[in-house]
Amino acid sequence: MRASGNDEGAGGREVIPLFPLETPLFPGVVLPLQIFEPRYRQLVADLVALPEGEPRRFGVVAIRQGWEVERVAPAEALFDVGCTALVRVIAPQTDGGYQLVAVGGERFRLLDVLVPAGSGEPPYLQALVEWLDEEEAAEEAAGDADGLTGPASGAGIVPEDVLSEVARGSLEVLAGNVRDLFARYVADVAVRQSGDVGGLPEEVLEALTSDELLGDDEASAELGGTAALLREVADDARGLSYLVASVALLTTDDRQALLAESATRRRLALESRLLRRELTLLRALGAVPVPLRQFATPMTSN
Repeated sequence: MRASGNDEGAGGREVIPLFPLETPLFPGVVLPLQIFEPRYRQLVADLVALPEGEPRRFGVVAIRQGWEVERVAPAEALFDVGCTALVRVIAPQTDGGYQLVAVGGERFRLLDVLVPAGSGEPPYLQALVEWLDEEEAAEEAAGDADGLTGPASGAGIVPEDVLSEVARGSLEVLAGNVRDLFARYVADVAVRQSGDVGGLPEEVLEALTSDELLGDDEASAELGGTAALLREVADDARGLSYLVASVALLTTDDRQALLAESATRRRLALESRLLRRELTLLRALGAVPVPLRQFATPMTSN
């Protein structure tokens, strides 16, 4: 099915260029890309040609594990929730390609994938999408109300402003728990990469929460980068949730579930469970699957 021209931009829907990747993109996360395929060179050229002031963006969606977009219907090979990439830097290369730096923007749901059908159409995939709202206000209002208002007949016993204050406080506690679990997780990885698996990572944990590094080696520098990211989202529960989702060593399915979650509170609760699981596996297996630098995923609030 193809979207008609009337669908674009109507009712929160829009047709945008699509860029499938092996892993999801999250809001606020920096995405560097090397563009070399002809169809994506054309995508970048089309973005460059947009009128001044019009956003240069495309949609990033993750490919389902074991699927190849070119050999099946794209709608079946792609997850249905993605994130826009807002282009910040476009650097043309001598070979005709581009280097891009983009930042994760808004989340969306795929309604239809538009496959090129003729020579007059763009060679890359496009998609009809609907924009997904964050549920920050709703979740704050709901918060812990179930535990405070009691049965329906007793609803209204606790003032709404008190409910909201308690909800905000519980969100801060949950965010602090996830921050501590993530620091412990990164610390465990660092200790195992150093080969000192018998030691406790308290010094590493301290490095993750202070401006001081453990030393001048590569691992220490990478820990410093992770510490800087944690400090950057210290007072931002939503930013923390997307930081953990993007850099923890989770499966694509796990990351996709976190991207699809619209409420920060529920996203953090899921991350708490996932980090506990990963810590258990890490300590049981005693192995680190990737270099520590994989944790140093840049983020921005812009």
